[in-house]
Amino acid sequence: MQVIGCQFDIAWEDKQANFDQVRALLRNANVETGSLIVLPEMFATGFSMNVAKIAEPPQGPTQQFLSQLAQDTRAYIVGGVATTNGDGRGRNEALVIDPSGQEILRYCKLHPFSLGGEDKHFARGEATCSFTWGHFHVAPFVCYDLRFPEIFRHQAWFGAQLFVVIANWPAARDMHWQTLLRARAIENQAYVIGVNRVGSDPKLTYLGHSLILDPHGATLAAGGEDAQLIEANLQIEPLLKYREQFPALRDMREEYLGRV
Repeated sequence: MQVIGCQFDIAWEDKQANFDQVRALLRNANVETGSLIVLPEMFATGFSMNVAKIAEPPQGPTQQFLSQLAQDTRAYIVGGVATTNGDGRGRNEALVIDPSGQEILRYCKLHPFSLGGEDKHFARGEATCSFTWGHFHVAPFVCYDLRFPEIFRHQAWFGAQLFVVIANWPAARDMHWQTLLRARAIENQAYVIGVNRVGSDPKLTYLGHSLILDPHGATLAAGGEDAQLIEANLQIEPLLKYREQFPALRDMREEYLGRV
């Protein structure tokens, strides 16, 4: 099954400009029906702490855009959106839309980036979650979540076979980004797609380097440092065969997983 990652230079707090960029990137892409298209964290605004300006209620303009994009491409879409929390803070979410334009999942980032002050402006999420895409069980995560392997392991325990990580991951820690994505694939015997932005915002620079990895941690597709699409075709059978031949996940000890 086809998965497509869209990395681009997010226009700061300019939703329409970013909607236009996404459409331009996908305009000439050969998107297969039922594919999975992945956009970066907070793709419509950039990693802004200006909650009053950027946060939306459910069914806001970003969700409406994603819904129409899903219908136009006949694909599943995962994209980051800032929504309202009801207490003056926002929620940094990964929204999943099916090809009919319907919301099927909304995951809130479990670990706001405290070093950057995100925890002061955005509420943390309550739980991991997953959705079904074809034959795959898919678990989405957001940026800083990547540093917390226990939440990936938790979803692996419940059968996740593909992890989607959407991010605004800065250039200063680019090596961490690539290494941790590969680690999450290897230790969980799962496919991983990590989609990062490129360019700059008022504070930071971003290198992209989006990745699609197989369950061995091998690279199926890799992005450079410019706006571009990366894509790969994922097959469930090799993953299931590998997990059967090397059944490391069966040796997980539930008492050490905790509750997420």
